[in-house]
This record gives sequence, structure tokens and C-alpha cells, in this order.
Amino acid sequence: MRHVIGREEADFVFIQETKSKELSDARCFVIWGDNNVGWIHNKGDEGSGSLLSMWPKDVFEYESHVMGTGYIAVYGQHLKTSYRCVVVNVYSSCSLRGKKTLWEDISKVRQSSHVLAWCICGDFNAVRSSNERKGITDRGEQKSEVNGFNSFIDSNFLLDLPLVGKKFTWFKPDGTAKSRIDRVLVTEDWLLLWPKSKQYVLRREVSDHCALVVKSVEKDWGPKPCRTIDAWLLERGFNRMVKDK
Repeated sequence: MRHVIGREEADFVFIQETKSKELSDARCFVIWGDNNVGWIHNKGDEGSGSLLSMWPKDVFEYESHVMGTGYIAVYGQHLKTSYRCVVVNVYSSCSLRGKKTLWEDISKVRQSSHVLAWCICGDFNAVRSSNERKGITDRGEQKSEVNGFNSFIDSNFLLDLPLVGKKFTWFKPDGTAKSRIDRVLVTEDWLLLWPKSKQYVLRREVSDHCALVVKSVEKDWGPKPCRTIDAWLLERGFNRMVKDK
């Protein structure tokens, strides 16, 4: 599964479940398309649950990283704006215990950092409300999962970016079940830097997950059009004023 963060060009690419135990520069150059790429690989458990984070070296200057079970947090500087930020690639366990451990680990990493602009993106294997799952039998843990996930988001002062496109991000192959278990969470300081950030859900390709693309796009549509209120046309002298002007 691939998630992308950026504007017109990709600033970050996240791949979850790469199935790769080992990666090399040569392999990452092929995946990216050239050698202008930095990368960090979390090999997971014998390739299961592995993560790959990639970025163009002329856009993002790598400083350090922290990784653990189910995540990679990359610290660095966005060169165009000179702002430091942290981008976290997430692939959560399916078990409630594993999810809680992941939330606790990321919370500790975040609380120990002085960097304010954070983006946490990936497959959380959790939903924020029952409406984000369809066709899936309640396993008895759903309320605890929802409460725990929302508590993680609130306690870390994270914001869920506006969603564009599909309402769900994971689909069972036969179409009988679907859910929104992939998402992008950011801090308020991230939005101060990129206030137009939105998460776009793309169509599924080879995976049962949809890829997410995060964009912060500001378009100049030119001069604003002239607008009138129809009631003005009923005012005495309005037509003459328009002609005079």
C-alpha cells in the first residue's frame, strides 16, 4: 500500500507491507525512479508488517529517525520552507493489544520531541466511529478500539485532515465489507505551514487498500467575478449608477 505526502511532486512516499526483509539503495532507486532519494526501512517481523519511508533529498533534509513495532518516525527539515517536521509511517497490528501498544509508543516519541509540525499517516487498523465500518461483525472490542483511538488522537492534539474522494479506504475483495482504517493525522502547526492540506483517497489497484495522497494546493483563479444581489435592481437609481460607473 502506498501513501504520498506532498504538493505537485511527492515529498514523501510510504509503503506498508513491503514483504521485504532487506532493501538496498539500488532497489530503492528502482522503486523511486532515480537516485535522488533517501529512505528508511523497518523490516518488521520477517518481512511481515514491514514499512518503507522514502523522500527526495532536494526537498527534505533527513536528520534522524525513530522506529519501533509498526512505525517509522522521520525527523528533518523541509528545505523550501526551512521548517523542521516529523513524518510518521504507520502500519498497525490487527489486535487491540497491538494497537494500544502502538498508540502508546508514538505518544511517547511525540511527547519527547520539541518539533511541533507532525504528520502521522498510514494503516491504523482502527476507526473513530462505528460508521467507519460496514459489513463487519462487531467483535466486542470495537467500542474499546474507538475510545482508545480517539483518546490517542485527542491527547496528542492531532487533527484529521479533510477527506476527498471515497468514504472508505479498505474493501473486502467481494465487496461485502469496507472500512476507513487508513488516515492522515496532523498537528495544528503542520496546518499553519500547509493550511490547504487534504487527504485524497485514490481508487484501489493491486491492494485491498486505497492509496492516500496528501496535497496542499493553492490555486490562483485570477480576479474574483463581479457579483450582484437581485434586490439591488429594484432600488431607484441603481441602473443609472451602474451606467455612470
